[in-house]
Amino acid sequence: MALEQPPQPRMKIAVLTSGGDSAGMNAVVRAIVKGGILKNCETWIVREGYEGLVRGNADAEAPTSVAMPPAVDVKVRDPAFVEHLRFGDGELLRDGTGDHPGGRTLKGRYIVRVGWDDVRGWFAEGGTLIGTARSTAFRTPEGRLKAAYNLIKEGIDALAVCGGDGSLTGADVFRAEWPSLLETLRAQDKITDEQLARHGHLKIVGLVGSIDNDMSMTDLTIGAPTALHRICEAIDNIHSTAISHSRAFVLEVMGRHCGWLALLAGVSSGADFIFIPERPPQADPWEDQMCEAIHRHRAIGKRKTIVIVAEGAHDSHLNPIHASYVKDVLTDRLGLDTRVTTLGHIQRGGRPCASDRILPTLQGLEAVDALLEATPDKPSYMIGMRENRVTRVPLMEAVAMTQSVTQAIKDKDFEKAMSLRDPEFHESLEGFFATSSLMNEPLLPPEKRIRLAIMHMGAPAGGMNAATRAAVRYCLRQGHHPIAISNGFRGLLDDNLMELSWLGVDNWMVRGGSELGTNRTLPDVDLGAVASKFQQYGIQALMVIGGFEAFNALKILEDGRKYYPAFHIPLVQIPATISNNVPMTEYSLGSDTSLNALVDACDAIKQSASASRNRVFVVETQGGMCGYIATMGALAVGASIVYTPEVGIDLNTLRADVKFLKIRYGLDIKGKSEGRIVLRSEKSSSIYTTDVITKVLIEEGGSLFDARSASLGHTLQGGIPSPTDRAYAVRLSLKSMAFIEQQHELLQKQPAKSRQASPDSAAVITVQSSTIKWVPVQEMVAHADMKNRRGKTTWWGKNKELVEVLVARPQLIGN
Repeated sequence: MALEQPPQPRMKIAVLTSGGDSAGMNAVVRAIVKGGILKNCETWIVREGYEGLVRGNADAEAPTSVAMPPAVDVKVRDPAFVEHLRFGDGELLRDGTGDHPGGRTLKGRYIVRVGWDDVRGWFAEGGTLIGTARSTAFRTPEGRLKAAYNLIKEGIDALAVCGGDGSLTGADVFRAEWPSLLETLRAQDKITDEQLARHGHLKIVGLVGSIDNDMSMTDLTIGAPTALHRICEAIDNIHSTAISHSRAFVLEVMGRHCGWLALLAGVSSGADFIFIPERPPQADPWEDQMCEAIHRHRAIGKRKTIVIVAEGAHDSHLNPIHASYVKDVLTDRLGLDTRVTTLGHIQRGGRPCASDRILPTLQGLEAVDALLEATPDKPSYMIGMRENRVTRVPLMEAVAMTQSVTQAIKDKDFEKAMSLRDPEFHESLEGFFATSSLMNEPLLPPEKRIRLAIMHMGAPAGGMNAATRAAVRYCLRQGHHPIAISNGFRGLLDDNLMELSWLGVDNWMVRGGSELGTNRTLPDVDLGAVASKFQQYGIQALMVIGGFEAFNALKILEDGRKYYPAFHIPLVQIPATISNNVPMTEYSLGSDTSLNALVDACDAIKQSASASRNRVFVVETQGGMCGYIATMGALAVGASIVYTPEVGIDLNTLRADVKFLKIRYGLDIKGKSEGRIVLRSEKSSSIYTTDVITKVLIEEGGSLFDARSASLGHTLQGGIPSPTDRAYAVRLSLKSMAFIEQQHELLQKQPAKSRQASPDSAAVITVQSSTIKWVPVQEMVAHADMKNRRGKTTWWGKNKELVEVLVARPQLIGN
């Protein structure tokens, strides 16, 4: 008979934030704490980064009694979970007071155990609530020895570090030195043989918190999307005063060794000129190149000039380029009334955007799994992102590649520096040149020029205008003729067409909605008349920007090729819909803008709900028969429950949800309950409406909680497009133009009277994992649920379960 193995001790995970603060760090801490508790680990935070690790708890007084849940008749599925619910320091950490009137204090305590409720609501806060500091002491062997002792003293054997490349390098050095540090501590008799044996391996995982987005082998670093939001908000506000006074503005943004913020801000805001470290101006002197470009813009009547300078910008000889000098050049040589704006630490501040809540949450949960799976023979991992997928990469490999970029810049090898950035960086730079350059002469000869029609379809979505602007600018650069069709196919039949100009679309980048007008009329309203209009206006290619209606329209036109030769032209769709319901693509223009509008609204609603202490808000979102906005929004706002059309609602579900809310409110400290959100997609159920659910919760909540409802409606469609939607709009639009040119060239090789466009020439541009793919519209039909107007499969569907996991629903009432 085999002997029973003794239970393994719980892993103790500590998380610290180091270096500069960035939005999303709190979301990481929250996710690691919750993920660790769900995996039966003890979770700790280290205040003040590595400095707190060195200081430890040597000077701390013993904490007063812990504010544990009340001993009431609250029966939960997993009683052990309640033991991790809170340890009393949540309010102190969140408020930053350090002391509490009840006598509890954080003074002298830098390594603090935290529970589930201690980190509630953190993901909506900017900066890092546990503090960060650049530690001189930790850079010394003596400091790292103290840090090792403090970890072992608390029994901690796993460390998650969120910071930049320097912080992550420090973590890896700490791990490499760990065995020798333990031997030294044992020789000094500071630890026992048992502690030496138990803590022989330090598990380390890194997460990148950096607003510069300067880490290689990941698409986005934590905090970069929010910093880009802050920059674009500032530029959007500057636009009006620049136009009013016909001024030039030079903006300095952060980015010492990486130009991502300057580049994406330039693309997203429609800037005239940018300076980034990886690709300095190629002209020598660069002043001539900049002045010539801006003079051309001014010569055709442009009243504003925006120049963006990364703080690490330089010329090809590595001489720094300062915003103040750029201002002097514009003033002296072009006579422009020029102002300088240095955004500074404004870029770090503010509430995290939707991306900086969702992605850090996913990364934090993955970090816990990486720690649990760590072994001495495996490298330390960095948790990164590739499109919508969380990835693990060897930490030092990513750091080495990042440092290679810096070295390439120092060596003036700018081609190498660009090659070490991800492909999207290079595409964004080319996109900026394509949309900001005003050419004296078109690049293509007359025989290769195309009459391109551009149309918006379906409901308005953020990024539609930005995509149109990019296509128009590219067309005029090449020599094509962009023709705008107003009000969709109905407008085409009514001859509502116009040619667009370079300057006419200049301000479209920041405009929400649809400048062309949009509706849901499909071409089969009169397919023959549509074909006749194509012939009448000599349309040689069609770009449709829209959602499921646009997909349907392309299918109808492609089917109509059997009868109408006018449709044997390149036909492309750029997905643009807040519902993100176009099959086979993970991203549609407008969905990010809508998520951010949802986050803004729910943050305000949750504030009201929390002020009332015991209120549940049932919030209705748009989305049609697709639950993307509700599901991802629930992840971003920390909703307790989410209802989607894909899953639906029945009486058993509603009964279980009421039970969950009762148990959850029953575990709150009396008088300090958290306001909670229930998100309901508008078509989750025709019976269990928002009003019905709200009334049920009011009736069943009793003395524990009451309920209110709110319908966000069309507010999710409006507002200024997010920088992500603008940048993607440019990228997808320019790729669509390249596709159109390629397909048009193939058609031109056929005899004019018998041209037959291939099925591949009617296609939708899709984002699939880390690549952009063209999918023929007929192929997409097989992957589409035509009745419910959505794809048959979704990449985001599993996140509904994750929403429930992050509120501990399985632990409280089961699945």
